[in-house]
Amino acid sequence: MHQVELQAGQKLIRAAILRTRTRRHGGSILPLFAVVAADIWSAVTAKPLLPTEDPWYDQPANIDTYAPGQTIRSRQLSGQLSPFLPLPVDVKVESVHQYLFRTTDSLGNPIAAVNTLIKPRNADPSKLLAYALYYDSSNPACEPSYTLQPDSGSGLAGILSANDTLSTDTAFLAASLNQGWWVVTTDYEGVNAHFSAGVISGQATLDGVRGALIEAPKLGLSKDARYAMWGYSGGSIAVNYAAELQPTYAPELNFAGAAAGGNIANLSSTLQRVTGGPFAGLAFGSIDGLSKAYPNVSEWLDRSLVPEKRADFKKIASSCLIGEATQGFLKDVYSYFVDGKESFNEDVPQDVMRLAGQMGVHGTPKIPMYIYKPVHDEISPGTDTDELVNAYCSDGATVEYIRDLVGGHGSLWITGSANAMGWIADRLDGKEVSHPGSCMKKDVLLSDLNPNMLPFFGEELWATLKWTLGGFLGPR
Repeated sequence: MHQVELQAGQKLIRAAILRTRTRRHGGSILPLFAVVAADIWSAVTAKPLLPTEDPWYDQPANIDTYAPGQTIRSRQLSGQLSPFLPLPVDVKVESVHQYLFRTTDSLGNPIAAVNTLIKPRNADPSKLLAYALYYDSSNPACEPSYTLQPDSGSGLAGILSANDTLSTDTAFLAASLNQGWWVVTTDYEGVNAHFSAGVISGQATLDGVRGALIEAPKLGLSKDARYAMWGYSGGSIAVNYAAELQPTYAPELNFAGAAAGGNIANLSSTLQRVTGGPFAGLAFGSIDGLSKAYPNVSEWLDRSLVPEKRADFKKIASSCLIGEATQGFLKDVYSYFVDGKESFNEDVPQDVMRLAGQMGVHGTPKIPMYIYKPVHDEISPGTDTDELVNAYCSDGATVEYIRDLVGGHGSLWITGSANAMGWIADRLDGKEVSHPGSCMKKDVLLSDLNPNMLPFFGEELWATLKWTLGGFLGPR
């Protein structure tokens, strides 16, 4: 196909998709032409459609007729994942399936979210991990269902990542697949990307597991499979809130355990810590995400932003993680508000940040928990997590709490991962924790690696190498 013809075909297909979307009147069945056109578009461009342009992501008008976790529509992707570095390599798995499903937003309304279910080569049918990637953005184009697809990213100057929207903790997702675990990763912010809104993050994670337990057995997962959750940093928002909400929102789910690290236990103090520093971009995205989840925050934000700075605020807030970091670097988010920091002392942000951004408010986890946190965390104060764990433990929770006395948020992401993965492996193997109904707390230096966990650290390095240079993910 000549270049001119290709460009003309792309324009026609795109126009047809948009026309079909505007003429739809709801219902649970996506118009056939839109699906076919979208498939052709992706085929001729190589780059997948953005979620905001792909009719597959559209939420049906009758979404309230679906049960939480129920599949609305599904699709099978190629058995490849986006590589970690900009190299012409294939990162292969047995299969990748995606499911648009119904969940519940922060205000109790039905909303759609997406599961990406990955089956590794030589998969163990008895083990499923719900891995919460930290994608930390209020832009739907940054959600895992899109960024994990090959050719989805624009690249970071061709240097650091093949996909500048791809979360760097895909290394541990790869390591989990290399163990033979089935992995489901959920767009837990919902299709509209409600970044930092804890309630929807937790409920979407739980509904994602509900959906995976229905759909994965059709592909080979045992109906009696054990399942667990794991997430770091922004992923801890999904895991912690899911663990707190599980007894009331999804009491039928029986998790073997949940690991959460670099916990964002208090959003208000996190914003204060990051603003003006190297991680300041997170504050912009967090506030924007809350404004999508809560109409009263949207109204507050609209009247509180300095008019001359509104465009720059939105530009930073709508970036993916790397762009968020570079564009927001050292910027003071409070300077974008008419009343500065005082704007955040108003009732609306205070009330919402307590409900949506303070862990421990929604209950005590019944699931065994492994929590690891640096005392000197540059993003979220370590004392916040100390208080959270104390609250959990005083209410009878089962928690193993590791406090790193030396490392920071980024270093613990690496040094603490092997122990966390080993703890998850024990739970998926059916091993009970040694202290049910009580807590174990330990202070360590740079997350001292348990000698028994050395094989997991090696697996992480090996999986990361395959994610970078190509190859099949799964047990050898």
